[in-house]
Amino acid sequence: MSGSRDVERAELHRTIWRLANELRGSIDGWDFKSYVLGMLFYRFISENLVAYLNEQERKAGATDFDYAQLSDADAEFGRVETVREKGFYILPSNLFANVRKRARKDENLNVTLSKIFADIEGSANGTESEQDINGLFADLDVNSPRLGQTVAKRNEKLVKLLEAIGDMPLTSGGFSNKSIDLFGDAYEYLMQMYASTAGKSGGEYYTPQEVSELLARITVAGKSEVNKVYDPACGSGSLLLSFSKVLGHDKVRQGFFGQEINLTTYNLCRINMFLHDVNYEKFDIALGDTLIDPAHWDDEPFEAIVSNPPYSVKWDGDANPLLINDPRFAPAGVLAPKSKADLAFTMHILHWLAVNGTAAIVEFPGVLYRGGAEQKIRQYLIDNNYVDAVIQLPPDLFFGTPIATCIIVLKKSKSDNATLFIDASAEFVRIGNKNTLAPAHRQRIMDAFTARTDIDHFARLVDNDAIAENGYNIAVTSYVEQVDNREDVDITALNADIAGIVARQSQLRKEIDAIVAELEGEVA
Repeated sequence: MSGSRDVERAELHRTIWRLANELRGSIDGWDFKSYVLGMLFYRFISENLVAYLNEQERKAGATDFDYAQLSDADAEFGRVETVREKGFYILPSNLFANVRKRARKDENLNVTLSKIFADIEGSANGTESEQDINGLFADLDVNSPRLGQTVAKRNEKLVKLLEAIGDMPLTSGGFSNKSIDLFGDAYEYLMQMYASTAGKSGGEYYTPQEVSELLARITVAGKSEVNKVYDPACGSGSLLLSFSKVLGHDKVRQGFFGQEINLTTYNLCRINMFLHDVNYEKFDIALGDTLIDPAHWDDEPFEAIVSNPPYSVKWDGDANPLLINDPRFAPAGVLAPKSKADLAFTMHILHWLAVNGTAAIVEFPGVLYRGGAEQKIRQYLIDNNYVDAVIQLPPDLFFGTPIATCIIVLKKSKSDNATLFIDASAEFVRIGNKNTLAPAHRQRIMDAFTARTDIDHFARLVDNDAIAENGYNIAVTSYVEQVDNREDVDITALNADIAGIVARQSQLRKEIDAIVAELEGEVA
């Protein structure tokens, strides 16, 4: 079955990328993601809603009920209850499939779609889901000149977009759990492809799936479920959603929490939640600056935290006199440098972490060994036994940077007073123009993480006292001995080879001189 599923996924990926390239035209690929992903979302919530309402009516005995065929007037009866359950409502005439059927004959398609998107968002106004639904279509601007300089040209592009998204093989045989998996997979694939072509900015939106899975597995090692999961720099949400793949859809009891500073990415994250069938009451994604204006202050601590914060971004630091007294940062007695907020995110995560929780954070390598304020923060973390492990990753895993990053694992409750160092810098395969952590590589890292014992040239458990003596340097290469790949050299044989080369060089020089002398004689 898995082989068949892989073939199906590969075919879907080929179809998606072909359609995305055909549709892009003059629009930059990274900008065009908003249209492809937004329309994919529109199709998903339409089909998801129809499947949900049809199932409800079938349970009530109406076996031939089809919500998509109702008149808008007849459909109004179910609005309040449906919004309470699903978080939004779409009238039958506004469903993706019905709009698609009329699209080619609709001279005002852009106006039609604009009103539909406003109606979908407006259906949540004044309800518990308003914050989760509001603005989801903000980046799908159907009136943008990027689609075309005239209304006719824009509508022509919108028709192609509806047709292409509608043709994607996502719901053969009806909408089902398999369809949900395919929609989620399509979204992840599109994000990966757009990120790979976006240069440096691509990494702001997307963490490779294999890295996301590894982080999730680290934070839930030994557990079959957790209370809730959190990412303070959640991007498009791929890290949070990896818990559904690792634990199962219903094993994150209280849901998915995150914060994102970029409005477009914030919208992408919420869309991603819906596309993975995470209902509105099961996620709480906030918009804003996590370090200066954090959401979720009043929530209970998180049992699992994963994050790939932006590398070495600027923040207020000591320019803001309030931050040194902030309960997140005050315990270290010093703030992360204004030009490098990496360890500010680390301290924030530690403060949000439950006593029985685990956090796994992708870090820029400089935070492991730089001096000054960062050394003092590391001292606080090591002296209080919060650092559980440091894992060196291979280079060139992430979009936007070829640098070899690392993972810092934090815990508040440990059975020893030591830190595990794992050197996974050689655990990769090259696929295309990026390195990838294959399943065997991820498993080797997990085995070493859970065993917590020394493994020659790969893992070493180091007492925190020894780390203190080493100036609180927690770079993996300072503790895990590298493999010596140098071969023994036979000096006698090497000298003989060199002598032969020198002799051959001398002979060639004589032959060249003779040829030159002969040519000079002919010229004379």
